Amino acid sequence: MLRSWLLGSLLLTVSALASAGDCPALLQHELPGLRSKASIDFCERFAGKALVVVNTASHCGFTPQFKGLEALYQRYRGQGLEVIGVPSDDFFQESDDAAETAKVCYVNYGVTFTMTGTQPVRGSDATPLFRALAEQAGRAPRWNFYKYVVDRNGQVVAAFSSKVKPDDPELIAAVEKALAQ
Repeated sequence: MLRSWLLGSLLLTVSALASAGDCPALLQHELPGLRSKASIDFCERFAGKALVVVNTASHCGFTPQFKGLEALYQRYRGQGLEVIGVPSDDFFQESDDAAETAKVCYVNYGVTFTMTGTQPVRGSDATPLFRALAEQAGRAPRWNFYKYVVDRNGQVVAAFSSKVKPDDPELIAAVEKALAQ
């Protein structure tokens, strides 16, 4: 009896490790969706995809970049690109009201890519996803709309400041490189 229990436990552990091994460490996170009770399981949704992960804010001079991010998503999603917007109030430009944040994203800018609930993105309070992004890239976001390009293996291939627009040739080249890996 004990032997079969131990064997069953061992098989469950091996199975869990194999599943975790199929998913890059960078994606082994969950975050709440924007205006959703459901969590976003990054391994489940984004494993094997190239990503652009960006910290956003609804009341920032760079907020119109939502339009360019959506265009980037539409241009490359058929090739396996996902854009993930992570609202943050770290720079005091995000609404405390998730409904207002959702309105800015979905209504004002027509965003169809994944948006999470508001999260801290820098410092010791940063969500584990952004700590991992900053560690790989060698820098945390310095302002809103900081962009990380991640390849299909969960490796950051480039990071771009807020001033770099989503249609910038260097960002496009990084996205194409991430999609090719």
